[in-house]
Amino acid sequence: MHLLLRTLLLLITSRRRTPLSVWETSSLPLRVLPTDIDLAMHVNNGMYFSLMDLGRFDLMVRAGAWDRMRARGWSPVVNLETITFRKSLTLWQRYTVETRIIGFDEKAMFFEQRMVADGEVYARAYIAARLVSSAGPVPNEEIFAEVGHPPADLVLPEFLHRWREENALPSTRRPAPHAW
Repeated sequence: MHLLLRTLLLLITSRRRTPLSVWETSSLPLRVLPTDIDLAMHVNNGMYFSLMDLGRFDLMVRAGAWDRMRARGWSPVVNLETITFRKSLTLWQRYTVETRIIGFDEKAMFFEQRMVADGEVYARAYIAARLVSSAGPVPNEEIFAEVGHPPADLVLPEFLHRWREENALPSTRRPAPHAW
């Protein structure tokens, strides 16, 4: 909820930024705000993913994909994510969220996102997201028909295929009982 207004503002301001292809890298300049930090006075570990949401929205809006997705009734849903931290972002520090699509599999599009300050990577995340409609997951061919086909050299790295397989939960149509 705390990022709702920031997200809505971004959806407006990203339209004024330089257009991109969905296959290019978005670089979103931000500053660490008091609502981003925890008691240790640095960006809270859980906040990184929320801030990275802003980077994905920026890419989709600037590429024109957001309006096409919404017109079709599609919504993005994160399916799997992982992050590695290197350095802490601190109050008022300027940084950028770098976002790019790095590939697809049959279930999701994969993003690599980085928090960068002063030319250094502070954190890196991999996010698997899918588009869903009221009819269920949107197939890749429908997505490509809207945003264009990926470049021929865009091949999902093998380690991300393994990551998905090793971390997958059962489908929502299958039971997933809780037992330690």
